[in-house]
Amino acid sequence: MSTQIVTDIPHVAARRSVRVHAVGVVAPFTVAAGAAWAFLQPYRLTILHPRGQGFWWLFVEPPILVVLVGVLFHLLLAPALVRDLQEAGDASG
Repeated sequence: MSTQIVTDIPHVAARRSVRVHAVGVVAPFTVAAGAAWAFLQPYRLTILHPRGQGFWWLFVEPPILVVLVGVLFHLLLAPALVRDLQEAGDASG
């Protein structure tokens, strides 16, 4: 009779590939680049001095758009890309 209740579970190494890491850092680097751009070139943010500017000059702010693209990539695209890369890695090895 065996008194062991817990069975041994093989240790699965959760190694992430270089591609998965690269996809994971694209969004934070993009957001940081947009924030740095806005900080280093505040004159590009026409919302800070809106006199005489039309709607599009106030709505389309390049540094803010870069930050928005980074956030949207992180929320919408990166999870699916990471999942696909991990499935491809599981299938190949």
